[in-house]
Amino acid sequence: MTLLEMRAATPDELPLVEDLLIGAGEWLASLGSDQWQFPPRRARLLESMERGECFLACQDGQPVGTLTVDEQADPEFWRADDDPAAALYVHRMAIDRGVAGQAIGSRMLDWAAARAAAAGKSRLRLDAWKTNPGLHRYYLGQGFTLVRTVDLPHRQSGALFEREVSSAACGPAVGQEC
Repeated sequence: MTLLEMRAATPDELPLVEDLLIGAGEWLASLGSDQWQFPPRRARLLESMERGECFLACQDGQPVGTLTVDEQADPEFWRADDDPAAALYVHRMAIDRGVAGQAIGSRMLDWAAARAAAAGKSRLRLDAWKTNPGLHRYYLGQGFTLVRTVDLPHRQSGALFEREVSSAACGPAVGQEC
């Protein structure tokens, strides 16, 4: 298995991150999904890069994936009794289709889980598109459990998943290989 280097994306790499997200949206559209059928929100991406929360997964020095990992529990989804501070949250995870089948996403999620554990968190959480059962199966296969689905008319996301972080497989430091 080729090593995967995880590192913080820099603001000058915004086009790389956008390309990964747009590519994922195009692939989803080819499958008939309405997920991510809008341009990435540049301001949100830049803010996450400036905070050091947007990451690139690189294989042989080339970016092959992206995700954001932060403490931002969406208040429309995560309630006080969920203990939002107990988790780190994954947002905007996308993989280049050219490396599909190489467990890049799995390794990125393991890295994020290790990052959560190193931060003293007990869980890694995310919200997924409500109408993408294939994505739900993927996360269940990655050790996540479905917490609940929040159905808000103005939100397409809302399938809430979490996993314990004790089983993380690789280190949390930026630049750590997994």
